Amino acid sequence: MKVILSRKGFDSGYGGYPSIILPTGEMITLPIPSDKEDFNTYNDVKTKSGESLYNIMKQLNKNIKAGTTRVLDKSINCHLDPDLCEFSIPRQHGWRGAFGQISAAQKVLENNDIKEGDLFIFFGWFNDVIKTTEGYKFKRGDGKHTIFGYLQIDKIIRPNKDEVPEWLKGHPHARAISRVKKDSNCIYIAKERCTFNENIKGYGMFRYDKELDLTKDGLTRTCWNLPDIFKNVNITYHTKDSWKDGYFKSACRGQEFVIDENEDVEKWAIRLIENYSTNYIKEKIKG
Repeated sequence: MKVILSRKGFDSGYGGYPSIILPTGEMITLPIPSDKEDFNTYNDVKTKSGESLYNIMKQLNKNIKAGTTRVLDKSINCHLDPDLCEFSIPRQHGWRGAFGQISAAQKVLENNDIKEGDLFIFFGWFNDVIKTTEGYKFKRGDGKHTIFGYLQIDKIIRPNKDEVPEWLKGHPHARAISRVKKDSNCIYIAKERCTFNENIKGYGMFRYDKELDLTKDGLTRTCWNLPDIFKNVNITYHTKDSWKDGYFKSACRGQEFVIDENEDVEKWAIRLIENYSTNYIKEKIKG
């Protein structure tokens, strides 16, 4: 099983500020702003408690960055991908987590033979927020790179030639014509349950714990505190020179950091999922 560290959510160019760690430990990855081909707005997308992303975002920052800076309003569309939470928007029967990729980033996945059973570990730019009498506010500081979710691949489909399941037709990589017509456009559909633990769904978010932070304390967010098990494996966009004195310097560009198949890295990823996934299946597994 290969592990892919996949960068997603708001950044300095799209969004302009960090995604959110609530005081409860709930992590909210903010999907990047998009054009009218993506039909969901920030007002459409909900948290687990039913609050819209728009309501939270408006309290944190009145503006949003999408190339240029504009005032956040309820009409702004977003690219809900990876799509990991059943409660985010209304769902059809049979829905499960999915993630789309295209163009150069998809080529990285193809060149590294990403296939069924491989595991995306998603990370992004996050900061803690507090609830005040005036609403949500970010804590001081620029934030950090933090792992927020996962998806184990069941199927890979190309919407321009493969049949798209009915429940998946609203996904931004299945609905937007400009993406669908491209040969490079792919959607990674999650397994219903993880192959390494059938009591956990094959996709989901994490509840926050400091162990999920990639950024090393006291350093800028691209300076990571990766475990030593990563030192002897290849990671796309990185070389041995990425290892500095006391930290790992992550690439500022690139979305998909594919890690060579490695038993220790696999165990590391599985442990994170088993310890912090919010998508455990409630009923007892019969065996």
